[in-house]
Amino acid sequence: MRFLFIYNLLLLLFEKMLTNTAELFRNAPPTAIFAIGAFVILAFSLVIREFLNPLSKIPGPWIAKYTDIYTTYQFLSGNKPRYVHSLHKKYGIMAPRISCIEFEGSTSNPVLPIGPVVRVAPHEVDIADISAVKEIHRVGGKYLKSEFYDKIGHRGGRTLFNQTDPHLHAIRRKLLSAGMARANIVHLEPDVMQRIQLTMKRMQEENDHSGVIDVFKWWTFMAADVITELSFGQSFQTTEHGLKTPLITTLQKQSFFMAVRTTFPSLLPWAQLLPLPLLKEVQAGGQRIFHRASQAIGQYKRMVDSGLNTRRTLFSNLLKSETRELTEMEIIQEACGYIAAGSDTTAITMTYLIWSVCRNQSIRDRLVTEVKGLPDGFSEESVRDLTYLNQVINEALRLHSAVPSALPRRVPPEGATLGGYYIPGGTTASTQAYTLHRDPVLFPASESFNPSRWENPTKEMKAAFMPFGGGTRACIGIHLAWMELLLATTLFFRKFPDARVSTKEGMCDEDMGVKAYLLVSPKSRRCLIEV
Repeated sequence: MRFLFIYNLLLLLFEKMLTNTAELFRNAPPTAIFAIGAFVILAFSLVIREFLNPLSKIPGPWIAKYTDIYTTYQFLSGNKPRYVHSLHKKYGIMAPRISCIEFEGSTSNPVLPIGPVVRVAPHEVDIADISAVKEIHRVGGKYLKSEFYDKIGHRGGRTLFNQTDPHLHAIRRKLLSAGMARANIVHLEPDVMQRIQLTMKRMQEENDHSGVIDVFKWWTFMAADVITELSFGQSFQTTEHGLKTPLITTLQKQSFFMAVRTTFPSLLPWAQLLPLPLLKEVQAGGQRIFHRASQAIGQYKRMVDSGLNTRRTLFSNLLKSETRELTEMEIIQEACGYIAAGSDTTAITMTYLIWSVCRNQSIRDRLVTEVKGLPDGFSEESVRDLTYLNQVINEALRLHSAVPSALPRRVPPEGATLGGYYIPGGTTASTQAYTLHRDPVLFPASESFNPSRWENPTKEMKAAFMPFGGGTRACIGIHLAWMELLLATTLFFRKFPDARVSTKEGMCDEDMGVKAYLLVSPKSRRCLIEV
């Protein structure tokens, strides 16, 4: 009845408008009349659709009601996490669950909470309510990865990360988790330690030559060599060569390439035929990683098949298994994912960690004092429980999460109430670490790098802390990542206790401004440190 009433009312208004403007259209050409009429009908249909849409009650910019074009623009500009966070801040006062909060003893202005749910597109909302986030990402939950992930892989490749079918994901995760389990990673520690020590040596050589170290470059080399050595039994030796090869350049641009791939999936197959250099570059980058992974897996497989005493790697069990649960092509696709994710995330986190610590002498000196107390020949076990070291890493992961962007999920068919709003089934419900890690109630002065906030973290802080995702889709490489972060941070500040941010070659804070697609990177793709 409500729909019929609105429909009839709009028809009457439309009829009256046509009557009043009959003189205007009397001499107009038929095509103009048709075009204007079609536009009016389209406008009315959009208004009706929005009026009846259950998401119409959720706060957000007006343009999000009708199109996702502005959100897509922010995504391609590397600004979507900040844009969505600004919406949560803007609509925080409209939250149905809480009002202003003032900290006990505070004489400053009250802290405005972030809005629990904001609308970012006609059929997409972003969630910042912690209880709702836990429900979306809980183990065994019904919120499946959205079709966004179908477009991420090069030429439609499926990996553990972008597999949307929960049954197939569970099978794949079971096969791959053994290689990434902590019990297995511990045996690979000597290789990781040796690679980081070589990186320290190469950093020193660059400093001796030019008086400055580009840590973003060297952490990328280090992370790429660690993941390839652990995956294939031998590294790509980028640390030894110290050159930004086409592969390294591709890895540093991979996050942007993913953004292009997910935005224009139908155009990429025609990249070679279209006069669009960017699409050609995206396809060439994906092919470059695929080719190197294919070569490395093929070589390692031949060694396994010939009975040679091969080194233990992350893919050993899969390639040595008689049943061969994954095809060689599926293993290559997983290897591509390991190379891209294992290189970028660690390099980004280490770069922003070093930059943040070196900007604050008191933080640096406290960290140096702690790691200097370690004996020579220390192991990961020796540093795993260092209090301040862990606080520094946690704060780097909070403020400079390598994956700060939306993790879109599909609301189950029956719909759900999230953050005080009913969300119909089929809607995309996203969560982003960028906003969760900047909740002003949980993390006061959230834009400040303050490791001491982790001295006594609350249960709510821990729940909001998601640098590696959550639930069954949490990052499988978390143990390797922590090993690299612990050892690399310790070795760096033991070797370079006086490290500070450089101003040479025009280096400034703006260089470290974030470009955030799926992953992040410094705008200038460099971070210069003097030691």
